[in-house]
Amino acid sequence: MNRQTRKTVIAGNWKMNKTPAEAKGLIDAIKAEISGKDTGLCEIIACVPFVDLQTAVEAAKGSAVKIGAQNVHWASSGAFTGEISAAMLKEIGVEYVIIGHSERRQYFGETDITVNSRVKAALESGLKVILCVGELLAEREQGVTAEVVSRQTKIDLLGITEAQMKDIIIAYEPVWAIGTGKTATSDQADEVCGFIRDVLVSLYGKNVAEATTIQYGGSMNAKNAAELLSKINVDGGLIGGASLKADDFAVIIEAALN
Repeated sequence: MNRQTRKTVIAGNWKMNKTPAEAKGLIDAIKAEISGKDTGLCEIIACVPFVDLQTAVEAAKGSAVKIGAQNVHWASSGAFTGEISAAMLKEIGVEYVIIGHSERRQYFGETDITVNSRVKAALESGLKVILCVGELLAEREQGVTAEVVSRQTKIDLLGITEAQMKDIIIAYEPVWAIGTGKTATSDQADEVCGFIRDVLVSLYGKNVAEATTIQYGGSMNAKNAAELLSKINVDGGLIGGASLKADDFAVIIEAALN
């Protein structure tokens, strides 16, 4: 992490877990775990299922926990059954949204083109974006990781201005390390986050690149968080399973604060 130029962000991605009542309980437990801590050094986010959003926003009021959604549609309204617009999220108090998660790409046909459209819609409505990029196992084994994350980053940010970059966090999520129990080594995570930062230099210049938070998001947990977060280009984590347990999530936050 480099707190001199960019903020540290720990975000939980709850995926399809927790009912509204369970969401309130987990938010309350997270609040209790971080009570009394100087969280000003670290942004804390819980990205919850759509049905939990209003409950989570209410439960998090007055605390250091910010609430995010897990997806957003690119249109402001229309015949898109089952979808949610950025304006809808903004009105109920959502601040962040995850876009381009590998599970959306793998299971629901997400492409870099649709990711780009969603990013633009979110930013135009005043939401902050956690943009996910990452390579498949075969792509890592073939030695094309840098090319893959470079292509994704460039297309996903097409048309995004330098000024808008202040509202974008990039999460490096190696697909082979999501939900598998496998984790990139701290050096691998740092290397690829560095690749992404180099792409940002080419797109926006060094100042924007150095100011952009780049998270690692592949099975970061209470045991490996400190080592991963010790790396200069790893500015936080997008946490899956460990974010569903308040005590584990608190350990990761503590590692970020330290």
